[in-house]
Amino acid sequence: MARGFPYLFLALAGIASAAFSGNINYFSPSKHHASLGVSISKVAKRTYANSPWDASQLNFTHGIASGDPYDDSVILWTRAAPSSENNESNVTVTGYVPLYDHSTEQYVEKSDSPVCVDWKISTSKSFKNVADSGTVYTSSDIDFTVKAKALNDILSDYQFNVCNSNNASPVGRTKTIPRPDDKVSKPIKLAVYSCSNYPFGFFNAYGNPVRKDSVDYVVHLGDYIYEYGNGEYGWGNAYDRIPLPDREIFTLYDYRKRLATYRTDIDLLANHQNFPWIPVWDDHEVADNTWRSGTAHMNNSEDTFIMDGGVSVDQRKMNAVRAYFEWMPIRQVDMDDNLRIWRNFKFGNLFDLVMLDTRQYDRAITDVYWNTKYISEISNDASRTLMGPRQEAWFYNTLQDSSTRGAKWRVVGNQIVFSRINVSVSTGQDLPFNYDQWDGYQANRNRTFHTIYENNIGNNIFLAGDSHASWVSDLVWLDEHPYDPATGSGSMGVEFAGSAVSSPSPAGQNISIEAAFAASEWMTAANAELQWQDFYYRGYYELTISQEKVDAAFFGVPTTAVRNGYEIPLANFTVLAGENRLHRTNGSPAVGGVENGSLKGGKPTLSNLTHDTETGKWFTYTGN
Repeated sequence: MARGFPYLFLALAGIASAAFSGNINYFSPSKHHASLGVSISKVAKRTYANSPWDASQLNFTHGIASGDPYDDSVILWTRAAPSSENNESNVTVTGYVPLYDHSTEQYVEKSDSPVCVDWKISTSKSFKNVADSGTVYTSSDIDFTVKAKALNDILSDYQFNVCNSNNASPVGRTKTIPRPDDKVSKPIKLAVYSCSNYPFGFFNAYGNPVRKDSVDYVVHLGDYIYEYGNGEYGWGNAYDRIPLPDREIFTLYDYRKRLATYRTDIDLLANHQNFPWIPVWDDHEVADNTWRSGTAHMNNSEDTFIMDGGVSVDQRKMNAVRAYFEWMPIRQVDMDDNLRIWRNFKFGNLFDLVMLDTRQYDRAITDVYWNTKYISEISNDASRTLMGPRQEAWFYNTLQDSSTRGAKWRVVGNQIVFSRINVSVSTGQDLPFNYDQWDGYQANRNRTFHTIYENNIGNNIFLAGDSHASWVSDLVWLDEHPYDPATGSGSMGVEFAGSAVSSPSPAGQNISIEAAFAASEWMTAANAELQWQDFYYRGYYELTISQEKVDAAFFGVPTTAVRNGYEIPLANFTVLAGENRLHRTNGSPAVGGVENGSLKGGKPTLSNLTHDTETGKWFTYTGN
């Protein structure tokens, strides 16, 4: 008996380790370097002898989600916890202290009992035909989150439940993507979002595609959360939406709690439950105007280190990235590079979705408000890069490989507006551009254009968020290639940049529709390639991608002050395969006119015709 005990110990620990290993959140930020991640062996050793949590004490506190679909698998996410409160893990890195090693009370009030969760994915809501399933453990070490890779190749329903109980999550819906060599004949539909700010109001835009059942996948271009305390950028008291913790966030606990707070919005929960997401971060997932070594308010200096409570820029970014990987249904594409989120998805022979990181990875210094003049002077330096040399090389190779393999379209998801945009009406003639966008990294943009033009890579669709306004432009290398704004001749694609889910207009939170239109009119007149622009509405856009064309439909949310399903169709655009520009109809770059904003060669209708996605009814919105 005495001799057998160690073998029983090892067997039980091995089983526990296998269950923990099934939860891929334990592998971030680095699977291959134990000191950079959570030690599964230590977690298993700590918990193997204890019974799992009682199912009656657990809840699926923040819904369910899926994301990063491949042709043979998809990521499933949930959180199964004894409390909605988050784990207060704020590890400081000193010397060789293992990052995120939560094995002692010095760092975290640990959970000595595992949470056991079963998951399953099926081709039917009844789950009679289970395509894949598994059992995983979670614990306080990863904030009780669960992330599993489900193998499947079709539209599926999925569900979690606490092991050996009837304590089940809601049923979710997800799907994989076509195989790279599939010939895709049916259109694929995407909803594109950015910039959801909790204290500025309700996330109605997230719920509308769910109620319409109008898309297949969701692309999120960043600013999923904001780092500010209440009142610094949005007054949550007005809507009972105070971002927690109620302060600017720095620590791992802070970022976990902020993500958890956002994940209480009903429409965001519904969107995650019904569509697989392909997200990237922007700057505010960490802080305002981030770059490789600083932010707008932190520049790795002694002053900011002291001011911000002893948290360095690098540590803050580490905390934010850790929480993001825990809470978002995404893969870590490089297990030895925890900051890499740039990746590619091949949707058969129809399109490649290329997701970039123009904020966090290896970005040269940006405009952090006090250095605008300096950034303007160096904006065309050859060394300027938004992505760093490694990501840049990958990006250009990916564009060329996509064209070579015969994908019809290249859809590039990036955070910031790519096109050259003269904004001197607000910044003055001496500083005519927003240098936090691609205009502050002209050499990087020129290298991108050079790759496209020199290799004759057509059918390019660039996506952008960040600006809290809508911009639709022909994609053209101005001053290098001739361009006709009336016909689009000379363009090599189109850029669709969308407004915010709830963050306010850059022209002013309470701007009138008349003032917003006047500002938009100036923009389209001052920028040759800019064909439509709107400052007024919050919202999102949907893309319908087929072999013949890409259709873009922009929707405005008339209010975020109350939760409802209202939306106003703002504008529609078409890009025909091979034309490499917005398709003109009777000289207009839009299809059927526009509801609001400034359109080259046209005027808005301003009808306020509104669709209630909850009831399906149409009405004229009057502000009531």
